[in-house]
Amino acid sequence: MSIRHLDRLLEPRSIAVIGASIRAGSVGATVWANLHVGQFAGVIYGVNPKHKVLGDVAIFAQPADLPEVPDLAVICTPPETVTGLIEELGRLGTRAVIVMTAGLSAEQKEAMLKAARPHVLRVLGPNCLGLLSPHHGVNASFAHTDALAGNVAFVSQSGALVTAVLDWAKSRRIGFSHMVSLGERADVDFGDLLDYLASDSRTRSILLYIESIEASRKFMSAARAAARNKPVIVVKAGRAGSGLTAAASHTWALAGSDIVFDAAIRRAGMLRVETLQDLFMAVETLARFGTNRDEVLTLMTNGGGAGVMAADAAALAGIKLQELSHPLLTQLDAVLPPTWSHANPIDIIGDAPVARYTQTLEAVLQDRSSGAVLFMHAPSAIVRSEDIARACAPIAGEATSRVMACWLGDAAVATARQVFDQAGVADYATPEEAVRAFALLATFRRNQALLLEAPTASENGPPDLIAARASVEAALDDGREMLNELEAKAVLTAYGIPVVQTLATGPTPDAAAAAGRSLTYPVVLKILSPDISHKSDVGGVSLNLRDEGALRQAAAEMLERVRKLRPEAPIAGFTVQSMVARPMAQELIIGASIDPVFGPVLLFGQGGTAVEVLGDRAIALPPLNRVLAREAVSRTRVAKLLAGYRDHPPAKLDAIYDVLVAVSQMLADLPELAELDINPLLADHEGVIALDARLRVSRKQDAGAAHFAITPYPEELAETVQWNDETILIRPIRPEDEPQHRSFIEALQPEDLRLRFFSVRRELPRSELARLAQIDYAREMAFIAVRNLPDGTSQTIGVVRAVIDPDNVDAEFAVIVRSDLKTRGLGRILMRKMIAFLSGRGTQRMVGYVLRENEAMRKLARSLGFEPVAAPTDADAVFLALNL
Repeated sequence: MSIRHLDRLLEPRSIAVIGASIRAGSVGATVWANLHVGQFAGVIYGVNPKHKVLGDVAIFAQPADLPEVPDLAVICTPPETVTGLIEELGRLGTRAVIVMTAGLSAEQKEAMLKAARPHVLRVLGPNCLGLLSPHHGVNASFAHTDALAGNVAFVSQSGALVTAVLDWAKSRRIGFSHMVSLGERADVDFGDLLDYLASDSRTRSILLYIESIEASRKFMSAARAAARNKPVIVVKAGRAGSGLTAAASHTWALAGSDIVFDAAIRRAGMLRVETLQDLFMAVETLARFGTNRDEVLTLMTNGGGAGVMAADAAALAGIKLQELSHPLLTQLDAVLPPTWSHANPIDIIGDAPVARYTQTLEAVLQDRSSGAVLFMHAPSAIVRSEDIARACAPIAGEATSRVMACWLGDAAVATARQVFDQAGVADYATPEEAVRAFALLATFRRNQALLLEAPTASENGPPDLIAARASVEAALDDGREMLNELEAKAVLTAYGIPVVQTLATGPTPDAAAAAGRSLTYPVVLKILSPDISHKSDVGGVSLNLRDEGALRQAAAEMLERVRKLRPEAPIAGFTVQSMVARPMAQELIIGASIDPVFGPVLLFGQGGTAVEVLGDRAIALPPLNRVLAREAVSRTRVAKLLAGYRDHPPAKLDAIYDVLVAVSQMLADLPELAELDINPLLADHEGVIALDARLRVSRKQDAGAAHFAITPYPEELAETVQWNDETILIRPIRPEDEPQHRSFIEALQPEDLRLRFFSVRRELPRSELARLAQIDYAREMAFIAVRNLPDGTSQTIGVVRAVIDPDNVDAEFAVIVRSDLKTRGLGRILMRKMIAFLSGRGTQRMVGYVLRENEAMRKLARSLGFEPVAAPTDADAVFLALNL
């Protein structure tokens, strides 16, 4: 992960085109022409041994002949020349290259990267369209037109999509901060550009077209960081995918790659759209309506049909139409004819003159409870659409964050649409499209809000890892991948998941009957075979056996049936368990599997034998806490049943969430875990109990925290230390610490807050407090000092945090201690903890800004080896650095 030298790529001061040409239709000629047509203020050089000049511009034979080292080079030459050019440019000092050349072999790509690596020369491509940075006048592409300057960035795996979006956006006067075609992503990829664009002041929102992701942890870290700062919209191709190979578990069958990608996008706080049409719509919405925060919609129309269509679309999308307030109704009654709809949608009647439009729109916008307004108009012979647009545009233009427009038709409303467009109002072709755009923004806000949730603590105790590993290792030592039912349930028990009491017996009716005497009838009998995964498929499950005779008979019949259907399968015996009678319970499935891109994933849904037919499931990426588990459950249809209905009381939802959290921990602790099904898991108002479990392990060890797409909580970094006369705990902060962290902040003196935040702050907003507690451990760290109080609660008394740049070069620190505990050495303990952590992860420097008047912090920093270095701007602060 690196943003090194991406400024040279996206904001170069000089550009060299290697392979510059005037040959019509060639890439070199097109790039050369595009760069000269634009407003690039820097110097453009051409390199081509076949030319002395192009037009009136001197051309150089090779890069070494250039009068200066170019920031950016664009290579448009054959594949066999690329590696040599990269080597030469790297030696000269060029630090960014666009390789437009297609057809590089795997060996040539590897040689290209090997040549670039020693110089940290960044490579965009190969086989890409190039890039456009309109604010800097850069059109280093072979696109057919240039881009307008704006605040939306578009990064695409497809060059064709860049030109399509470019053409569409230009016709609608929508501008971009950057447009980048990634091509084959040999070096610069989505993660790198997300990191760069997240802090780019000219970029307010980011669009991505993705076909595939390779480095999932890098992508997720960059995506989560970017999405906290600005909207990130994704369109992902390949929804159907190539399909997954058949596997033993329901979870694997249900957890297709596309639904996993959906879960990843949601977890990162981004928004996914499904089609190119929606992508274009997202550009329009973000550029003109993206600041809207309304949850409700008011429809205004001159025709009932359009209003009904919009209302239907809103109902299907789960968007609430706002009930008109009494003052608004009164105001509308005064300006509309008696036959108006008197409800939302507001139908102002087809014969409406211009004044009726303006008066209605003004009234609705003045009533803030109306939320967002969808202005719809169908052309009529009564009044020209253009006249309506010219009268309403100044009103709508003053409220572009609240108004969406839909001019129904084509030629008859073309001028009206243009008038609203010039006023900056978001425009949509149909009512359904406008409502869908509003719904997309609402979904995006929900994804963002999830990042601010304060998780509650799980009731799960620490797992019995020794017992869990014993079951896993017993299977692997026997050469088995499938744990038997007892072993699988032993693993669940080790993680605090309630299971029904189960006994194993030999493969005879007598043995089954003997086991039944230890249980209370009725009982359940199941076949026990390492080769039979889904027992019910071969008649290997008998329910509700009420006495020993029924058990014996069921065992004999089961043996005969299974041996006939699966003669090759070895039969180890039976399992016998008490029949659980919980008539109000829902059958659920909770599972885990390994996605080829995003690694370990969890599944929740409606369980039972028809689980794959029902297809009611949600996927989540670990690590999970209760909040994230609750969000996953809420995305299923069975969630409505779990909420209770008629004589069924609500299920104990926290118990379900805790099972999901336990399985998440299981994936972190047990690298050998390949697939898990808990099916059915019964859930009712009393709690949960697992009736069956299937668990497959593998020596490949594709699970484990190291393979999570999102870095889990680093428990191993916690340590107890002696501080003065008490023992305190120093550990990484957790999302669950938010309430305790608020108390810590509130206990600080205003002067200490000013020295820490460089401003007077009475309190932190909720969003910032959540951001302090919910960190990405892959790229930042916060250690808190915690003391135990006499009443059994704990208290945060200090915190040190560091944000590490994507290149792992600099980590900017900040430290603060409770105001009443200063000068007692706690700050030194916290700083040493952070220094040791950063040194261990290979960070090169620890840096920080300290106000000059904060002599205590400056003294502490000096004693730890920090030295002042030249600070770029602020005369009131000192920039301190420690080489690690």
